Amino acid sequence: MSNKKMLGDIMKQAQALQERMAKLQEEAAKKTVEASSGGGMVTVKVSGRQQVLSVAIDPEIIKSGDVEMLQDLIMAAVNEGLRKSQELMAEEMKGMTGGLNIPGLF
Repeated sequence: MSNKKMLGDIMKQAQALQERMAKLQEEAAKKTVEASSGGGMVTVKVSGRQQVLSVAIDPEIIKSGDVEMLQDLIMAAVNEGLRKSQELMAEEMKGMTGGLNIPGLF
């Protein structure tokens, strides 16, 4: 097989992978995960693209007036939501790459 033919095949494979990744990212935007902290006092929804979609706060926590605790609960819920979203994408990528771990993809 000539080098030119091999290079052409590699380019076609790279383009196909790029197209599959674009489709995966588009579909990921539609998937969501949910995480909470403080026994459900704060709940967040995060997309597969690691975008926080919503934050729900139980009104009881606001009544307590403990701003520092509320800040900690929000931070914990958001971080857990982002972690779950990254896990979701890692699982999706496994299916696309046949379980091959390609550094830097996600």
